Amino acid sequence: MTDIIELKATDLAAMLCSRVCHDLINPIGAIGNGLEVLSDPAQSDMADGARDLIASAAKQSRAKLEFARLAYGASSTAGTDIDTRECERVARILFDIEKADLEWDVPLILLPKHKAKLFMNMLLIAAGSVPRGGRVAARISGPAGQEKFEFASSSDPEKRQKTLVPSGSAGLLSGMPEEGAVDARGIQPFYTGLLARMTDMELAIGIENDTFFFTAVPKTQDKSANSA
Repeated sequence: MTDIIELKATDLAAMLCSRVCHDLINPIGAIGNGLEVLSDPAQSDMADGARDLIASAAKQSRAKLEFARLAYGASSTAGTDIDTRECERVARILFDIEKADLEWDVPLILLPKHKAKLFMNMLLIAAGSVPRGGRVAARISGPAGQEKFEFASSSDPEKRQKTLVPSGSAGLLSGMPEEGAVDARGIQPFYTGLLARMTDMELAIGIENDTFFFTAVPKTQDKSANSA
């Protein structure tokens, strides 16, 4: 049986930093390009387009930074719990730049920090299942300490877009990637799986009836259900 990959803390931090840099390099570069146009008198006819480019890129940068702060970082939230209202705020900012629509069915509760991070990272993977647009439903149910996380995604049938399981995500979530190693490209789903193991949550991911599903269930609940 293949062993779960264990990353050194320095390697995990380096790869997550690389992921954040990868997400930000294009919008930050676009802001720089727009500013160059605005500073060049010879390109004054392109000023309006440059301002639109800067505004769009700034919006993308903010969304990605807000998400990274909550999903990867220590966050500025006091204590060890995160209010789901903060999760919703960040999620809606993120989906302002995503092509899919977000359906949010989450009660107003406090989640332990690592569980909140798990939920937000699962949301990002669910968004990746409909890369050309569609619907992503996010739901939390169950009593405190036994919360169940559920995501369901489907593409817009009128556009005939395909719903998919993001490439390589199942292996990365399990800590046993198909390539046998983790790099910066796969660190986000790997980190999601790490958070699930840290919080004793059992993950399931796949496609059923053209709908993507992604769930996290407490392992104790999963075992009792299997023995029933």
